[in-house]
Amino acid sequence: MVSTSLPSLASHSPAYICPYDQACSYLEWAGKELKLDPGLLEILSHPRKVVTVSIPVKMDNGEIRVLPGHRVQHCDILGPYKGGIRYHPAVTLREVSALAMLMTWKCALLGIPYGGAKGGIPIDPKQYSLGELERISRRYISELIKDIGPSVDIPAPDMGTSAREMAWMMDTYSVNVGHSVPGVVTGKPISIGGSLGREMATGRGVMIIVREALANQGKSLAGVRVAIQGFGNVGGAAAELLHQEGAKIIAVSSGAGGVFSETGLNIPALKAYAAENRRSVVGFPQATPISNADLLTLPCDVLIPAALENQITEENVHQIQAQFIAEAANGPVTLEANRVLEAQGVTVLPDILANAGGVVVSYLEWVQGLSYLFWDEGRVNREMEHLMVNAYHRVVKQSQSQGVNLRLAAYTLGVGRVAQALTDRGLYP
Repeated sequence: MVSTSLPSLASHSPAYICPYDQACSYLEWAGKELKLDPGLLEILSHPRKVVTVSIPVKMDNGEIRVLPGHRVQHCDILGPYKGGIRYHPAVTLREVSALAMLMTWKCALLGIPYGGAKGGIPIDPKQYSLGELERISRRYISELIKDIGPSVDIPAPDMGTSAREMAWMMDTYSVNVGHSVPGVVTGKPISIGGSLGREMATGRGVMIIVREALANQGKSLAGVRVAIQGFGNVGGAAAELLHQEGAKIIAVSSGAGGVFSETGLNIPALKAYAAENRRSVVGFPQATPISNADLLTLPCDVLIPAALENQITEENVHQIQAQFIAEAANGPVTLEANRVLEAQGVTVLPDILANAGGVVVSYLEWVQGLSYLFWDEGRVNREMEHLMVNAYHRVVKQSQSQGVNLRLAAYTLGVGRVAQALTDRGLYP
């Protein structure tokens, strides 16, 4: 029998679930299943280092503004810290701390030698000029210069950032240390040591996990009805790759709204439309308008939340009609919503597995950069697929042997590996 017990969130308002409290609840849940020593749980529930810096920046009009910037380093028991940097108005220290913790479990689950980190600046990058963004990025990374490095902490792109920002950050770090250091960030442009396959990596990983989950139930991607909330780097790549495999993408959305077609969207045409309309799909002529909220409740085989956290909550979970939910975003399904979905027979493919393709290819980029030996895209994709498929089957095996759902299986594998490493290394002094 599959376990359905989840930690209570009764102390929180149903309108808001704190990401960090939710991450700690998942850790506690896994710790109880693993029967971990309370002291170990206490260590793992706190980030190793929290850095907040001031970022003075001169605007194009000559005005000086001071922005806050965060970098949270959760755990480096298994290797250097690893995690993205996001530019988004909703960035908070607690959100970044939660994402750093999730990255720790994700890396451990996939078997790659990293610990978890995350960073961010609470800005809307669309409100800043190219020059302003460059000055913000360079000053932010210069303030963190003593806390990052190819064997210490390796940033990557996240929401609101891209290869462009990674190039500025890599250059700033390199200028400060006096020589080129391609391994200080991943997700860089190919011209300065980036990896082929990185841009599509997270979306490709989502496609692979969905494909494996369907195959586990004797199904294929051909003709499967898919709805995707979010059409950015992750959602757009997942839509393109699933479409290529024969899936029917019936709905996608961007920040301002979405589009729906019962017969399936023309994904290449939609991507071209979004590229010409500041990444928005609103107004696409070959489809019907739909809201982000309504997209989540469409009848479909696979629902892919690829936007922000806390999208499926107690308020809308009973309206969900998907058979599978693949968490392409971090934490899009709350704890209580997860319990309800499980009771309804919905398969939830957890974020630390489903969206791990990005960090896997970041690891492969780091390996290539350190060795100065670069691979073709086919090899990168094969290496990533091998790691993703193996991780999926480990999670399924753990789920079946322990009688727990896929989320708890994934967390017990990730948390268990970190806890074992911490036990083996011991506590200093």
